[in-house]
Amino acid sequence: MKHFCRSTIVRSAFVASLAIGACIGLLCVPEHAWSAQIDDQTDPQRLIQTVTQKILDEVRQQALTPDDIPRIMDIVNRDILPYVDFRRTTQYAMGRFWRTSTPEQQNQVVEQFRQLLIHTYAGALTLINTDQKFEYPPSHSGSSDTDAVVRTIASGKNGEVQIDYRLYKSHQGWRVYDMNVLGAWLIQTYRTQFNDKIQQSGVDGLIQFLVGRNKQLASSAA
Repeated sequence: MKHFCRSTIVRSAFVASLAIGACIGLLCVPEHAWSAQIDDQTDPQRLIQTVTQKILDEVRQQALTPDDIPRIMDIVNRDILPYVDFRRTTQYAMGRFWRTSTPEQQNQVVEQFRQLLIHTYAGALTLINTDQKFEYPPSHSGSSDTDAVVRTIASGKNGEVQIDYRLYKSHQGWRVYDMNVLGAWLIQTYRTQFNDKIQQSGVDGLIQFLVGRNKQLASSAA
């Protein structure tokens, strides 16, 4: 599926920014101490701004290279995965097919979709450069006490791109579940693809496709 691909500038901004809103920066703080800070962080825009800076500081101190798989995956697993609600993202991406899927199928799609996005994050992390900068315009539209849309503008030598994050407030704090890059919301993009695949070969066909795609990505990264 060609839609799974991202241009260099989109992938760079996508991950640099997602690593933003998706993670809560455990880089320099013990997990329990940082969790306490998150509990006090009631402004999703300020949270994203703080996390963005921590990720950028890490990359600027020591640049990432494509062959540095252990460090890339360490950043992904430690600073991104805990703060993205993959299940909610997957549920919305599957749309009406989520309700008719078995619990086992739901879990398999969530896991394979999670792996797919991990590969996307991991590959794009190496594209973050030292001149990457972010601006945070006011983000009022679509925001409430439990749901928020945070706007960011990423700029660097490759140009400028706007990224919007959709977050909701869970019992554990704010979680990212959708994002908009260059006018394309992630959930809507994948919903079209997922629905097409499910209509062609069912939910099991979607799972098989994702498994195969993840194997290809893992092989190319090896």
